[in-house]
This record gives sequence, structure tokens and C-alpha cells, in this order.
Amino acid sequence: MNRRLIYLMLSLLVVVYIIQSCNNSPTPQNAEEELPDSISYNYHVRPILSDKCFTCHGPDANKREAGLRLDLPEEAFKALKDNPSAHALVPFKPSTSEVFLRISSKDSAVMMPPKSSNLKLTTYEIALLEKWIKQGAKYEKHWAFVPPVSPPIPKVIKADWAKNEIDYFVLKMLEQKHLEPNKEADKERLLKRLSFDLTGLPPSIPMMDQFLADNSSKAYDKIIDQLLQSPAYGEKMTLHWLDIARFADSHGYQDDNYRSQWPWRDWVIHAFNENMPYDQFISWQLAGDLMPNSTKEQLLATGFNRNHKITEEGGVVDEEYRVEYVTDRTNTFGKAIIGVTLECAHCHDHKYDPFSQKEYYQVFAFFNNVKEVGIEGVVGGPETYAKKPLMVISNDDVKNILSFVNKQDTSRLIVSVMGDQDTLRKTYVLNRGGYDAHGEEVTAGTPKALLSFSDKYPKNRLGLSQWLFDKQNPLTARVFVNQIWQEIFGRGIVKTSGDFGMQGELPSHPDLLDWLAVDFMKHNWDIKRLMKQIVSSATYRQSAVVTPEMLKADPDNVFMARSSRYRVPAEIVKDVVLASSGLLDRTIGGPSVKAYQPAGLWEGATSGRGQLATYIQDHGTSLYRRGMYNFIKRTVPPPNMGIFDASNRDQCEVRRNKTNTPLQALVMLNDPTVLEASRVLAGNLLEEKGTTDAMLSKAFRLIVCRTPSDKEKQVLNAYYADQLKVYSKNQQDAAKVIAVGEYPMNEMVNKINLAAMMEVVTAIYNLEETITRS
Repeated sequence: MNRRLIYLMLSLLVVVYIIQSCNNSPTPQNAEEELPDSISYNYHVRPILSDKCFTCHGPDANKREAGLRLDLPEEAFKALKDNPSAHALVPFKPSTSEVFLRISSKDSAVMMPPKSSNLKLTTYEIALLEKWIKQGAKYEKHWAFVPPVSPPIPKVIKADWAKNEIDYFVLKMLEQKHLEPNKEADKERLLKRLSFDLTGLPPSIPMMDQFLADNSSKAYDKIIDQLLQSPAYGEKMTLHWLDIARFADSHGYQDDNYRSQWPWRDWVIHAFNENMPYDQFISWQLAGDLMPNSTKEQLLATGFNRNHKITEEGGVVDEEYRVEYVTDRTNTFGKAIIGVTLECAHCHDHKYDPFSQKEYYQVFAFFNNVKEVGIEGVVGGPETYAKKPLMVISNDDVKNILSFVNKQDTSRLIVSVMGDQDTLRKTYVLNRGGYDAHGEEVTAGTPKALLSFSDKYPKNRLGLSQWLFDKQNPLTARVFVNQIWQEIFGRGIVKTSGDFGMQGELPSHPDLLDWLAVDFMKHNWDIKRLMKQIVSSATYRQSAVVTPEMLKADPDNVFMARSSRYRVPAEIVKDVVLASSGLLDRTIGGPSVKAYQPAGLWEGATSGRGQLATYIQDHGTSLYRRGMYNFIKRTVPPPNMGIFDASNRDQCEVRRNKTNTPLQALVMLNDPTVLEASRVLAGNLLEEKGTTDAMLSKAFRLIVCRTPSDKEKQVLNAYYADQLKVYSKNQQDAAKVIAVGEYPMNEMVNKINLAAMMEVVTAIYNLEETITRS
């Protein structure tokens, strides 16, 4: 009986709890937020319609329900197909607008979106749409599809904070949000940030000392110029472009054999170091082979469009794979250069953006005339390392024309490049994307919603590059300056840097984005100038220190009230370790290298054919090249790089994920490169025969790039003393610890001291601050 009573009481408590929870349930997200005075279609309405309505009432004719299209005003204001006396939208009259009546209805038979869609508008979203209709239901062309116009520099209260025009836009937003900008970072942290962002390397101790000692007003400008002139600048800028260009050292697919595409990478480094204007940089890569009196350098640049995967498997359908290559080039062009998801119109009209399937294949036509086949041959020797069309780089070329190519021997060097057929290959809409499902024949063209393709341009890739850099093109400049902003701050002004379309995020600072885009075009697409402009700003120079109040007000630092803080890319993690230890081989360019890697990975995932069936590690200085030169086999990319979110280069990638996992800590604790660097740096410090305090301070400065605090010195000294005791008792363990890596060891160094110092250096490498850009 008592047990039954207890069960009854517990049941009552549960019921009371549920009722109380329902009564105290939080209001819908944004329900208490005030509605803006003026409702903008672009910034308030379109995101709601795109998320909740366009799937059934958007650009895709095949999926459109009830003949209703809400993305175009002329369609939305029409009488309804099923009820000619009613209209989806009636300006100024929500009560007679079917859209409002449906979204506000509680009747499941008429409410929109329907329950079956699992979509629902919040109270706030319904109120926004109601107010928009009351204000006339005014449509606007999507912000990203309107050519940028330079806005006036905003007026701000604390104008003395600004260093250049960028700061006025950022400060205006901060003032509107009632936020204060952070104070400027100290010189040591600022130099580390600048060096990471411009070269991907930590500053040397002489550079640190020079910058700290220079108290002139020009000290910061001088160090920027010094870093921009470093050959390492071109390598750092190239790293992002390799992701975009899906560069790898193998062909991909099952056999995944070797390809010799690295001279194209050498060209990209050279182009960035020479500060090639962005319009020329892209035009050469798209159409260098079609330029009047085309040079070998221009031809090499077109390797950009041959970096995609290429099959060598027997038995495949040739045309299927040829179409796959053209598709890859088309999708890469859309995502990387004009920042839209063109690939979503490959099989049908785009569901959200105003791109028809026909327009997709019109862009496809620009890349469909290459003199290539789906499969040229199966896995073989050096003659298969590039696929036709290809170019041969001779020793004379390297001496006279392509001096930036780091060709290290006299063997034949071939690179896949672009080259069109003499006759025009017909292009068709491929029904449902099927390679052999030919529909309507189309000719080369571009989406009208962006910018119609002018008759003055040739209908080939050269004409496409001219279309790209037409000042009326709304996307080209915006997309690139946003990528640069992303690479510096860790987040673009448009967070979705590969999608400026309807489903992409809105810009956090739209006026700043447009100002930067127009300014970039006005100054002849000068990339180094853009880089200097951004890193010279007060916005960039802010401290990364964050208070609980700041974190609550702006957790993702969207409004830039502080400097961003994030882990550096995978390749830079390796660079930091090698550079600070003195192991780094600073040679620019050349073939990719095979560094330390766990045994058996390649062997466990191979068809058994080709020279990449077995991993053969390199030796000597090749082990100490920058991370960007690591050999990338697409089917088995370098594991440690993958753990730190590096791309496997399978397809175009404009923004890497940034994760924080235990595996990353395990890499830093156990990777032979980190341990070898710890041993070498420890040995170098001991050879200097300084005091323990001096050795530890120098190690800290080399790795963390600042002087350690007194407390940090105490911790390091105590740890060193502790490890000396440990290894004095276990000398065999000391010998095992230091027996890592191939770099020669100084036999004169005390092994116990070396093992102890190596442990301390490894600990410093494992500090979060070491591999964090802040």
C-alpha cells in the first residue's frame, strides 16, 4: 500500500513539474526583441523566406508548389493560381495577404509552412513579415548581386581611436551596439600576431628585439613592410589558395598515383611575392593559355584548373569522367571566385538563388572545350605524372623564363595545364546531372542575376575572366576581400565565405565590405596594399583579452570589439615547431616531401598499383620543410595535418573548420617532429652554456614569442629540476627519450641534462598559446 502511495505521489510531482515547465517555458527566440523601425527585405525578410518558404515557393520550378513563387515581386503580387480572387501579398494589407494569413493561422489544414515540413516561424518572424507588408512589402535585389558602391566614411564619437578608414566602420557598429573597443595589444603579442598572419612563422629573437627597441612612430609600419617583403609571405598566402585550388600530389580516386603539379604551386608563391594584381592573378589561372602571345608562365598558371582529381582506373566510362572534371572546374569557379553555390543548379534549378539549371550549363560551357579525355591511361611511369594537355618544363625554361620553379634535377618535368580544342565542343543541359542525359543545347554565358555576359567579350575562358573583372560585377572584389579578412581575423565579414547567396549569412559590416571591395578595385587589385591596410588598422591591433561581459555581449566577436583568437592552421603548427627550434629549411618551392608518418597507412589503403602504393619517407633537410610542402596523397592525406583540420584537397575548400580535440594534444605530445625539435632546441640551449634561467627564457621567447613572467620562470625552473632528478635515477630512460628523429645529436652534451631540457621544451610546445594566433 505504501509503495502504491509513493508511486502516486511521484506521478503527481511529475505532472506538476511538467505543468510548471509549460507555464514557465521561455518565450520564443527573439520574441521580446523590438521590431526595427524600417523593415528591410534583404536583412530582415529574405532570410526568413529563404529558410522557411523558398524550398516550395522559390526559384526551383520543379519543386514549386501551387504555382507560387515568393522570391520575385512580380510573381508574389500576382493573383493566386488556385484562387484568382486572392493574392499572396497585398502591399500595406496583411489582413488580405494570404502569406500572412497562412503563417499566422493555427489551423493545421491551412497553416504555412505545413506541419509535415518540420519548419515553423517564430512569433518574432511573423511580426516582422506583418510589419513588412504594412510598410508596402518592398522587395530589394539580393545585396550581394548589386554592384558595390563606396559608402561615405561614417561619423563616430571616438574618432581619435581610428588608424584608417576600416576603423570608422567597425567603431560605428560598436557604438551602435554600446560596446567599447579593446586597448591595443602589447608589442610582443602584436608582433607574433603580425608575423603569423603575414608569413606563417614566429618572429625571430633579433626581430623581436628590434621591434621592442624601436620607439618611433613608424616602428609598426616598418615591421609590416619587412614582413611583406619576406619570401615567407608568398608561402603563407599560397596556403589558403592551395585549399581553394584543391592542390594535391596525387591524381585521386582508387589508384591515386603520383602527379607532378608542384611547379604550379611554385608559380603561386612567386605571384604573391611579386604582388601580382588580383585581376591578373585570376585571369592567368583561368585563361593564361588564351592570352594574346601567351607565355610559358601564363600557361603554367592555368594548372589551377587541372588540379582536380583524374582517374586512372581501367573500365570507367570516358565521357562520364570527362564531364566530372568539367563539373569540378565549374563548381570551383562558383565557390572560390564568385562565392556562390553554383553546384546546386547542376541537377535542377537552384532552390534558393536565381540561377537556373540552364545557366549552370552556360557557365559549364566555358570549361567544356578543353582538349582532354576522361581516362588517358592507367597507372604507369613518369609519362603519367601529368595528363594532356600538358607542358614540359625544361632546364632552359628554369634558367631563362620560369626561374621561380625549384627544379632539382635534370629529369623530364611535366605539368597538367589548360588548352582548348580547335573546334567547339557542344554543351547541353544534362537532365538530372546525368553525363549522357543531353537536354537543351546551350552556349557559354553567365547568370543574368549577377551580370549579363556582354557581347564584347569572347565566349571562352578569356571572356569569362574579363566578365569577372568588369567593375559592375557584384561579387569578384567582395568575395576576395572577404576571404582575406577571414584569413586574418578567422571569420569573414560574410561568415559563409563560399556562399554569398540567399542561404549565406548576411555581412556583419555590409558598408565596410563594400568600401573595401570598391577601394580594392580602385587601387588596381593590389593585394599587398589590402593586407597592409587591414593589419595597420586599430581594429587589427586590439588586444585579444576578453572579459566575461564582452563574451556575453558578443561571444563570437562578430562586432570586433577585440582581436580574434584561434589556433593556427595545421601547416603553421609544424612551421612554428621547426622555425623556433632552428630546424626549418627555408628553401622556397620544389617537390613535396614525405615527412615522418605512422607506418602502414598508405599500404592499408592502396590498389597496389603505382609508386604511391608504399610510403617511402624522405630524409635529410626534406624532413624540415614547411608544412605546406607536405606530400598530400588524396586517399590517405597526412594524418597529423588532418587532426588539425587540414584539407584533404578532394575538392575546393574556402574555409577550414577549426576544432579543438584531444587528438591534437596527443599529436603535440608524441609527434616525432615535435619531439625531435624539442631535442634539437634543448641541445642548442645547453651548448650555449648559459644559466638555467637564461636557457629557459630563451626557449620560451623562441616558441611563445614573448618574455616569460616571473611565475612562468619559476614553474619552468621547477619542472627542469624535477626532470633532472627523474633522469638522474633512470639514465636508460633518458637515452630512450632523446633517441628521436634523424637530426644528428651532439655526443658531447650531457644526456641527462638534454633529456630534462627536452621535456621542458616539449611542455612549452604544448602550451595553448604556442600555436594560438591571438
